[in-house]
Amino acid sequence: MKVYDDAATARALPWLALLDAIEQTLVDQAAGRVQAPDRWVLPLAKATSWFLMPAWLLPPAADLAAIKLITFNASNPTRGLPAILGDVMVLRASTGERLALLDGPTVTARRTAAVSLHAARTLAPLPTGPMLVLGTGVQAMSHVQAFSQALGVDEVWVRGRTDASSQSFAQALHQQGLYAEPVTDLDAALARCPLVVTATSAQAVCLSGRVRDDAFVAAVGAFSPQMIELDPALTRDIATRGQVVLDSAAARHEAGDLIAAGLDLMSLPTLADHPPRRDGGPVLFKSCGSALWDLAAARCVAERPHP
Repeated sequence: MKVYDDAATARALPWLALLDAIEQTLVDQAAGRVQAPDRWVLPLAKATSWFLMPAWLLPPAADLAAIKLITFNASNPTRGLPAILGDVMVLRASTGERLALLDGPTVTARRTAAVSLHAARTLAPLPTGPMLVLGTGVQAMSHVQAFSQALGVDEVWVRGRTDASSQSFAQALHQQGLYAEPVTDLDAALARCPLVVTATSAQAVCLSGRVRDDAFVAAVGAFSPQMIELDPALTRDIATRGQVVLDSAAARHEAGDLIAAGLDLMSLPTLADHPPRRDGGPVLFKSCGSALWDLAAARCVAERPHP
């Protein structure tokens, strides 16, 4: 079994290869060649949850399985620790042989951004931006990197929890060759940016107002019924003017943003339904995460040459 640290895991999951693996996993899901039970979320300690997320491919797709075992504590960054800690184990399904152990936080960051990338590429009216990102953590950075490298986004506006965090994030993007500015006027940023990503700790609403008619909003920070990033009025407005798409069926009982808005979640399409790009109206892509995407990362590692 090969053990990958965070840097090696990132190198083994380049954006375009990971995107291809996600799209192939969606094809296999539609054909009934994937099993991905709903994740188990267990209270491990006060404010710490343990996530167990298995998924596997059925023949003839591949002889492959993956299970993610991670913890989540939203307060960890104040302790100098990542909010997510843990691993993804890659196995040969037919024998149970362990093939690889991947860094869980890195897999989570990259596969989440790659799923948003797939949704933007297929659903966003203007996938090249400019882009507004709310949040300055790992997920915010992974989304900017994915969208800039795979879609050509070269202008980013950022709004963090504080002015200092916004400035620091923008400076980090400058060093990567991107034009980036902190947001001082959220309404003005929404009027300028057709791409919007919310990637916060989802403890309170971070996005309100009105998005453009050609906006694509990827909301990825909230992944439980109690978490929220979007103003319910904004969510209802997008649902009325445009469309709402889920990353997976599990989001129908996990998407706090949509539950708070009172939407009929059972009627909403998932990526597996291949919803078409519409000619008009904004798009809200609500991502709660799924073992499907960890499996895609596992097959990206197992099925291609890598360092």
